[in-house]
Amino acid sequence: MEEVDVEPTVTNVPAVSDGKHMGFAWGPGDILVYETLYKASGSGSSLIHEVRKDEDIYSPILRKLFNESHHIFVGLQTIREDLPSKSKKPQFVSISKNYRSVIRACMEELQQAAVSTGDEDVSKQYGNQVSILLAIELIWNLCEVLFIDAAPAGSLLLHLLDWVRLHKAEVDEKAREVLQSESPAEHRGYWDVVVSYVLQGRLEEARQMLVKQATLQPALRSMYKLMDTLLAKMPFYNPGGTQTLTEFDVKWRHWHEEVDRCLQDNSFASNQHLELICKILLGDEDSLLECKNLLSTWYHFLVTRLLFSHPTVKPTELHYYAQSCMTMFLDSRSVPEPLDSILLAAFEFDIHQVIKDCSIALNNWWFVAHLTDLLDHCKLLQSHNLHFGSNLREFLLLEYASGLFTHHSLWQLAVDYFDHCPEFGRVYLELQIERVPLETERKALKVLRICEQRQMSEQVRSICKIMAMRALRNNRLGSALSWSIRAKDAAFATLISEKFLEDYSARGAFSDLDLIDNLGPSMLLSDRLTFLGKYREFHKLYGEKHFTEAARLLLSLMTAKIAPRSFWMTLLTDALPLLEQKEVIFSVGQTYELMFCLEELTSSLNAAAPGSDPAMQEEDIEVTKVELLRLALARNLAMAIVKEGTVNT
Repeated sequence: MEEVDVEPTVTNVPAVSDGKHMGFAWGPGDILVYETLYKASGSGSSLIHEVRKDEDIYSPILRKLFNESHHIFVGLQTIREDLPSKSKKPQFVSISKNYRSVIRACMEELQQAAVSTGDEDVSKQYGNQVSILLAIELIWNLCEVLFIDAAPAGSLLLHLLDWVRLHKAEVDEKAREVLQSESPAEHRGYWDVVVSYVLQGRLEEARQMLVKQATLQPALRSMYKLMDTLLAKMPFYNPGGTQTLTEFDVKWRHWHEEVDRCLQDNSFASNQHLELICKILLGDEDSLLECKNLLSTWYHFLVTRLLFSHPTVKPTELHYYAQSCMTMFLDSRSVPEPLDSILLAAFEFDIHQVIKDCSIALNNWWFVAHLTDLLDHCKLLQSHNLHFGSNLREFLLLEYASGLFTHHSLWQLAVDYFDHCPEFGRVYLELQIERVPLETERKALKVLRICEQRQMSEQVRSICKIMAMRALRNNRLGSALSWSIRAKDAAFATLISEKFLEDYSARGAFSDLDLIDNLGPSMLLSDRLTFLGKYREFHKLYGEKHFTEAARLLLSLMTAKIAPRSFWMTLLTDALPLLEQKEVIFSVGQTYELMFCLEELTSSLNAAAPGSDPAMQEEDIEVTKVELLRLALARNLAMAIVKEGTVNT
């Protein structure tokens, strides 16, 4: 979504003196600041810094993550519920990969920004965000393998190998360094690269590297040839092939026995590196643990151990191997990191624990909200209601969307998230939409459109009233009237209509003619607005020389009591040019009605007590107008009687 709203203005909060200090509590936006007797710990700075719940939404790069994932989220909600699960599974896997590709793209941009910036603090901040996104993608990818794709035995290990290779790509960089050297086989990192390839099951790359060493040592060529054969013969399960899992298992065991014979025969005893590789191929735990520095994590150790010991591992057996590998790999004195606990919970297929731990460990709701939503669509979350009645998916989406609403442009994304929370989404949207600051008319119209599309009538009225009041304060009568009509606020429309009439009386002309000319049915909102519209219509008829229609309309405005009494003299004065036309415009009956209106008006004027000198002067002017009108009416009446008498005879 294009960000068209301007950055909000920053309000500086002055430091509190006289022994008082500042405290804060989370409010609907960022923070609520208040006075307190207690001094906050930290530096003695007198500046007050703005504190936010979710700093990530203010990062320009991470904002792309929120925007792109919003499109994926909306697309996911359109998948039909009535489709069978099997046909939906490829779609869910594809959506999961789309989410991960957005994370990766954002991560790469952050890495580039961290390198290119000259500010050390900014670079550190970007580096921290990259670390968080790496962990998020690692967890998401594992959840995709275990829960969304739900790979069975055989395929499961292949997916886990891809998972490790994707997140442990250091070997590729090291391999480039070795291969670009003058003599790769003699490079100090050569054997680390070969062993790393083997540990990741990338046996073809390992064979290509070993050829370089064999070329250097002709005497050991047969030994290297034997290792090459063992690596080439290692079977890998092919999910799309004709071979059954049982047939693969038999073939793998034959190969495993062949590797074991080579080790027992001391075929590689004269070369410690090849012997280590042979032990790794057998899945020897001690040899694997010797490569701790190359494995670097317990979950890499787990996948390598399964590859060379239990390639047909079933999903239900994973938790046993995961727990034992973590125990073996990590120092018994060290406490597992939050990431370790989350991955272990995933291997134990405890989805709710994964979500709970991620909610605690991560610094925003983006990850848990989108992952939970996807898992819920996959029907993987059991009915997990919270104490206030909402389910887990909805609770997390509501929290995430509420955070977006604190941002000056991302709030628009939040609307779609609330729309897809059937239980409380509407209530949350109604509460949050009222807190969106309406800095410009453009933004107000944007908010209004959202409310109108969802039939949020109370919010529509509230927004229109706010904007109408603001326009009125700025003396923008046309805009104020437009907003009051949109709010269907009769009282306010009456007030602004009177302002228009006052402005007309002072200036002798209407402002905002386009609006008044196109009121249409809206003029029926109030009597005063109706009068304003009809009075403008009278002026148009008069200007177009449709005198008869203009006279009829002018009279109806007075006789129907639509016109305010204070405006009667103006209407009667407007009748003067029509009364003085050569052709008779007002009939006898119409002339009598005008005379009656004039007498009713003059009687009320005579009843009013005289005031100060200016009031006396105004009264003299009114008396002059009345005399002119009486004269014109008398002349018109005589002409009308003659005309109508002539017609009748």
